[in-house]
Amino acid sequence: MGELAMREAYGRALAEYGTSNPKLVVLDPDTSSSTLSCYFAQRFPERFFNVGIAEPCMVDIAVGLALAGKVPFANAFAALLSFRAMEQIRTCVCYARTNVKLVAGYAGVSDYKDGPTHHAITDIATMRALPEMTVIVPGDGAEAARWVPIIAEYDGPVYLRINRAGALPTHNAGLPLQIGKGLTLRPGRDVTIVAAGTLVGRSLLAAEELAALGLDARVIEMHTIKPLDVELVAQAAEETGALVSAEEHSIVGGLGSALAEALADCHPAPLERVGLRDTFARTAPDPESLMDAFGMGVADIVAAARRAAARCAAARKRK
Repeated sequence: MGELAMREAYGRALAEYGTSNPKLVVLDPDTSSSTLSCYFAQRFPERFFNVGIAEPCMVDIAVGLALAGKVPFANAFAALLSFRAMEQIRTCVCYARTNVKLVAGYAGVSDYKDGPTHHAITDIATMRALPEMTVIVPGDGAEAARWVPIIAEYDGPVYLRINRAGALPTHNAGLPLQIGKGLTLRPGRDVTIVAAGTLVGRSLLAAEELAALGLDARVIEMHTIKPLDVELVAQAAEETGALVSAEEHSIVGGLGSALAEALADCHPAPLERVGLRDTFARTAPDPESLMDAFGMGVADIVAAARRAAARCAAARKRK
């Protein structure tokens, strides 16, 4: 894919940040060779805790460490963390507003070969529904690495969603990263594609194809799903008239739903959603072909943008 996989970039960044923040502690439920929290463990074994295959216990231990003044990063597979440990996340992290950072690896369908039980396609929906939770979805490895110190220095619960595989490189290190502030990666006047995670790179490719078809597409990376940058969404709706959401997640409850809620509140506009269409995915030889097969390909984004623009044009004719 042309860059480090997200988990590789994240694991290296976590270990590096550990040198500058002695309060940083890392937890893992016996998956550190997969989440790559093992890099931190190798450098700081006294600050690393392998809790065994027990995600709920890991979250509770992280809470205790946070209450003791530490900054815990609790790592696990997204599909397991967002289901097995949900009660502890709700009650001990969010309700108590403890300073715990949850790092969800193998997100979306990136654990392609292990099938639906290991795909995380509803985690954004459940996490953003929790009061006090901040939800961040990096677009590529370079960005995932940059989020480590930002969320470590933020006071409050954070869910950082990390893809297993590589992602098309999209991140410009010169762009400022700020919780709750999306990034406009490409200007456009006819339609806006709002993307998160691995679909950011695919959305930029889709914008190029749309340009060849005479449609000028704006591309926004919405790395923070909660709190959503409602101001940027409203501006895009007003200036381009139509939007598309693109995410490696179910279209139910994720980025697309967050955009629909925001548009209903501030600036109603046509919205087309790209993601898994309320279905379980299957297995595949690689994550890219799996995304293509289940409606998250570049062609799907192009088609959605054309539908959204057509709906906008039809609405304007009726006025």
